[in-house]
Amino acid sequence: MGDLVAGRTALVVGVANKRSLAWGIAQRLDAEGARVVLTYQNERTERDVRRLGETLTGIAGFLPMDVQDDAQVTSAVAGAAEMLGGGIDVLVHAVAFARAEDLGGRYVDTPRDGFQLAVDVSAYSLTALARTAEPFMRGRDAAIVTLSYIAAERAVPGYNVMGIAKSTLESIVRYLAWDLGPEGIRVNAVSAGPVRTLAARSIPGFGDMAGAAAARSPLRREVDADEVADGALFLCSPLARGVTGHVLYVDAGFHAMGL
Repeated sequence: MGDLVAGRTALVVGVANKRSLAWGIAQRLDAEGARVVLTYQNERTERDVRRLGETLTGIAGFLPMDVQDDAQVTSAVAGAAEMLGGGIDVLVHAVAFARAEDLGGRYVDTPRDGFQLAVDVSAYSLTALARTAEPFMRGRDAAIVTLSYIAAERAVPGYNVMGIAKSTLESIVRYLAWDLGPEGIRVNAVSAGPVRTLAARSIPGFGDMAGAAAARSPLRREVDADEVADGALFLCSPLARGVTGHVLYVDAGFHAMGL
């Protein structure tokens, strides 16, 4: 066990199962000394999240949170702050969703309601969380970290409306960094390479996408959840105290290549 975030408090939103990136980040924060609160989306996911969270040394509690429900976001953030002793030092946003039918085919065929759903859940939710958490993070040299993907800046066939949502998310990171910087709150994103999570299975052609990225990246390989978690840990730690409004690529260098 290390001490990069020893004594710090963390709210991790988005743990779904043992292969999710949010769970990898929660484990790294715990291993480096943080006390952690985890959220779960609904009763269906509660049991799995609790089972995972109870293996953490510094687990402080569990709370329900549907990021589309403002009242639940407010209640969960306030509840987490109470469980963590009054303040939140780290907020991890690892939430994204788009309907399966809006990921395949042509982006131009995305209906209005599918577009709104993807952007609301995957991007606006960061704004809602940051606004609600701000009073509990002020003056604590706090950090907010979210998860993005290269489709935020390049067209990735099959990713479609989620790429639009990730582009919105990265813009939100920059605006939040400006708004919250005077309060001592840093806001950054980790742009992860394709990681073979359960959620990734819903993306058409994901296996081909991951294989192509590995073949064309400078390191000639895929990345895993542990590497993404290490990047997030860095941004949450004092080592990144001068970093905000930034997108950190953890993708074996794929983002640097033109072909």
